[in-house]
Amino acid sequence: MINAMIAKAFVRIADLLEIDGADGFRVNSYRRAARVLKDTTEDVAVLAAEGTVTKLPGIGKGAASRIQQFIDTGKIDVLTELQAKLPADLPRLLDIPGLGPKKIAAMHAKLGVCGFADLKRVIESGELADLSGFGATSVKRIVEGMTFLERSAGRTPIGIAFPIAEALLERVRNLPGVQRAEIAGSLRRGKETIGDIDLLCEAANGAEVVEAFTRFEDVGRILAAGRTKGSVTVALEDGRELQIDLRVVLKESYGAALQYFTGSKEHNVRLRERAVKRKLRLNEYGLYEGERQIAGSREEDIYKQLDAPFVAPELREDRGEFDDKGDAPKLVTEADIRGDLHMHTVASDGKHTIDEMALAAKDSGYKYIAITDHSKSSTIANGLGVERLEKHLTAIREADERIVGIKIFAGTECDILPDGTMDYPDDLLAKCDWVIASIHSAMGKGGSGKLSPTERTLAAIENRYVTMIAHPTGRLINRRAPMEMDMAAIVKAAADNDTVLEINANWQRLDLKDVHVRMALAAGATIAINTDAHSTEGIGVLRYGIMTARRGGATKRDVLNCSTLAALEKRIAAKRA
Repeated sequence: MINAMIAKAFVRIADLLEIDGADGFRVNSYRRAARVLKDTTEDVAVLAAEGTVTKLPGIGKGAASRIQQFIDTGKIDVLTELQAKLPADLPRLLDIPGLGPKKIAAMHAKLGVCGFADLKRVIESGELADLSGFGATSVKRIVEGMTFLERSAGRTPIGIAFPIAEALLERVRNLPGVQRAEIAGSLRRGKETIGDIDLLCEAANGAEVVEAFTRFEDVGRILAAGRTKGSVTVALEDGRELQIDLRVVLKESYGAALQYFTGSKEHNVRLRERAVKRKLRLNEYGLYEGERQIAGSREEDIYKQLDAPFVAPELREDRGEFDDKGDAPKLVTEADIRGDLHMHTVASDGKHTIDEMALAAKDSGYKYIAITDHSKSSTIANGLGVERLEKHLTAIREADERIVGIKIFAGTECDILPDGTMDYPDDLLAKCDWVIASIHSAMGKGGSGKLSPTERTLAAIENRYVTMIAHPTGRLINRRAPMEMDMAAIVKAAADNDTVLEINANWQRLDLKDVHVRMALAAGATIAINTDAHSTEGIGVLRYGIMTARRGGATKRDVLNCSTLAALEKRIAAKRA
């Protein structure tokens, strides 16, 4: 559907209007329309063709005409005019985490800031800190945001890259002469962001395969086309290009090449060291004793010949994967997951009803779910007040009685307030089957009567009714840095208080991240892998959480929602007792 693209354009218009000094009513009308478009499950292009788009809340004749203009031309005149009116580099400052349109407008009007170079200049001169509404603390956060943006530039989130890679892989597998094909590189290792996509295939007719690959639909530029390698680009929505490399090898080298091009570089160095100690030679063509190849067709044979357990791709980061003398751990798989314990409905900011979410989860093979809509302080997410939550809990339990074959827990995602208290009183939390605690606002270090994120999280962990901490660090990949937190203290407290820590599988979060998963498991804490689904389609992001869990070394026993329903209910009761 085109909905997300139009919503993104409306958000951009609102941002640029605010920078340009437009009145708040006009700015907010675009923001409200963007939210409606993003949350609408029907295709807006169909509604526009039917002439019913103005029946959507917040979509008047003006917004409808701009929607139609985007459908017809791919552009909106208002946005084009604003982009021409403002300095070209000024809107790019919006990419800096924590820097909004109002502050950009002030910097532009008072200090003549027109882009990154000007911003760095006024920071270094001290002018920005002296500007009303800023100060040293504000400038420090802007600098941190700029540093974060520079670090993440050019990296593509896994949730964008993986579907592209899968689609191309399927087409490569269908090419004449291709026997085997697989995703390689950092994407196969499940890294949260990637630089480019690596594909590998087995075929004898390399030049023909490469030529066909470079002629795939959606290929933007052809960077290289030889007998064994082709490199192309595809366009991304943000205007960047993503490079895809395809390597073609013969049958006897396929396993060695898959191992080599999966990486990581550090893991491969360790593996080659093992080969050297055994007077062997390892490269992308195979494992050799002198000139004789002793392994190469199968990846598993490389590890076996080097007296090493087969290392799952997600663990190939030189983080001790060769230190274990026993069998390799049996990492958690998507098939092990029995339920999802973090889901939203139309009651707050979700797109589908309780019944629709439950039936979609049942169709996915789940045995249980928890409906966990937002608490009252999350106003932007239509959080539920006390009375609305009590009615919602009743509705969830009625659905649980009505829908057979899946258990529906009545829960909430309750905000942890700046003073460390919960957004709902304990007597209301006690009425919930499953309570998630999370931080959505005031993510700074604390002070002036506010607790730090660590202190707030520890307070929630110790609450007898809180069963899980959701997306613990609050990060948004490539968009918002994590909160400054003492993760060692948090994972220890979670283990001591039987509070579960979440891996949020949404590819924009993946929080806990892999290294924190390792910390949690080492401390004896339990994790859960949830989708934080706001729609039935959102259930499909589970695989990204699984990859993160595997990178952290998680097995089925480490993950709460791999438990049977009876074991899960016992765990919830134990925390409350």
